[in-house]
Amino acid sequence: MAGLGEILKASRLPMLEARILAAHALGVERVWISAHEKDVPEANGLRAIEALYSRRRAGEPIAYLTGEREFYGLSLAITPAVLIPRPETELLVDRAIPLLRQGGRVLDLGTGSGAIALALALNCPMAQISACDASDAALAVAHANAARHGAHLRLLKSDWFAGLQGERFDLVVSNPPYIALDDPHLFEGDLRFEPHEALVAGKRGLECIDAIAVVARDHLNAGGWLLLEHGYDQGEACVGLLERLGYTKVSDHRDLAENSRVVQAQFDPAVARR
Repeated sequence: MAGLGEILKASRLPMLEARILAAHALGVERVWISAHEKDVPEANGLRAIEALYSRRRAGEPIAYLTGEREFYGLSLAITPAVLIPRPETELLVDRAIPLLRQGGRVLDLGTGSGAIALALALNCPMAQISACDASDAALAVAHANAARHGAHLRLLKSDWFAGLQGERFDLVVSNPPYIALDDPHLFEGDLRFEPHEALVAGKRGLECIDAIAVVARDHLNAGGWLLLEHGYDQGEACVGLLERLGYTKVSDHRDLAENSRVVQAQFDPAVARR
């Protein structure tokens, strides 16, 4: 019978992925795998390992296979009902935190797993955080993550601002769908397995950003901020849109890979155009 070390090598996966999946299948820490590579797993354990390896070779994302993903130092439960939080989205949190040092009312639109809202709630305890999503399944994941970390979040079902009539916030933040309908990336890598409605914005890829930017003016307090994640090639279009709508202090910011990623703007009702 092959030991764990041989099973890892025979997986035809990158060694880090093979170790992560083996540890998950056996219910142990990854460091345990390294210390027990000569051990021969029991039949049930071996079947569990091989099943995960087979699914990963077919392209399923690690986060969906393990049900976990780290974001902003937080371990989050992840299911196929939500997007997998990515490192570049942490820039949204980085840009938002300095705006919330003294607290304020915050809305995370399309919260998915709750990653952004949770990171803000735990780093800005004075802020009042609301987070919404149109998907019941996604909200269930967000509720579970909030409970896991003891975060005080107001979670509600809403298709963008539809369920928030009359409410205003000091900060609206969102990682909305921003991929064009015919973008070939949708048929590559992890995106093949992620929820289509959380990825695709329409023919141009900017339809959701357009809609949020227009309606956000009715839900921002004077001096409030709008922060939106966008595609690497959409920064100029997003800046132009917000400027045309009369937002002020419009700026675009790059992620750690030096890709244009987050547009930021302030709402001044005296300047905003209708």
